[in-house]
Amino acid sequence: MAAALSLVALTSRRARCLSPGGALAIPTPGRDGLFNLIRTLPVTLKYENQLIVAEGDYVIAHGRFSGNGRPAAWVAADIIRIEDGRLAEHWDVLQDEATEGQSLGGLPMFGDRFPD
Repeated sequence: MAAALSLVALTSRRARCLSPGGALAIPTPGRDGLFNLIRTLPVTLKYENQLIVAEGDYVIAHGRFSGNGRPAAWVAADIIRIEDGRLAEHWDVLQDEATEGQSLGGLPMFGDRFPD
């Protein structure tokens, strides 16, 4: 399940970069469109999962994307609704990872230490 969520999360990150409205926009609908989009991701992109929580038809994955060509890694929470064993809906929250100097609460956004 974690690998599938990572795939969905990676796809949503790339789509967010491509879509002016920030919505998941796969040029070719369906499974082929999803995999074609994933093939365009930079080879440096890395996804680290920290936590997955599931209840009923909903799954939330908390993770970090680095190597995306941006100054800061992205910390993400992906919310996925499953219907009949298939991905039905997806929402996400995406934010640049805060440094220790930027953190108002004094705690890292991901893991147990601040980014270098």
